[in-house]
Amino acid sequence: MIDAPKPVRLATCSTAPNPRRVRAVLVEKGIVIPTQEIDLSTRAHYAPEHLEKFDTHHLPALELEDGTTLTETVAISRYLEALWPEPNLMGRTPVETAKIEQWVRRAEFQFMLPVAFVFRHSHSSMAKLETQVPAWSEANRARVLEGLALMNRRLERSPFLGRETFSLADIGAFISLDFMRVTKIEVPQEMTALMRWREALAERPSLQRGS
Repeated sequence: MIDAPKPVRLATCSTAPNPRRVRAVLVEKGIVIPTQEIDLSTRAHYAPEHLEKFDTHHLPALELEDGTTLTETVAISRYLEALWPEPNLMGRTPVETAKIEQWVRRAEFQFMLPVAFVFRHSHSSMAKLETQVPAWSEANRARVLEGLALMNRRLERSPFLGRETFSLADIGAFISLDFMRVTKIEVPQEMTALMRWREALAERPSLQRGS
């Protein structure tokens, strides 16, 4: 482990996709950090003390022993990988690292965000948290399918998204796919590569809900 401030607390929400991504990294690496569960439904992430400490309502949020705070999923994951480099999740060579980052971003912008828009702008549970625009929800259903098709094409050529072995790209995409259940959108049956990949990862401890 490098000489850097150690994590002392993770503010998280075990059911939300982005916090689940960081939790998956912790489980993969066998890291144990005290956690503070934040109830999004009560807007606890907007509490003055939370905003004062982390300067944002976004979760997850990591506090280090020297008082430094980190937010944003990939930033936190990079810090954890620097302290605990094995098992490697973010690449060993410049090309591999860039490819993983590429697929992390593709999965986020071309799949995870459309899934979130469908959910946030249509589900009744989000009505008190979001100014809902139902037409935006409907518009993003087609984008969800486009994102699924993008990943399926990649997985027809590779067993995993970012490289030939499991990486942070697979963590984000799998958790987003799992979250897609709230939209009632199904993976088209012809996307067999994507379904094989999902089945292969489904029992991985780090990817279980509540892990």
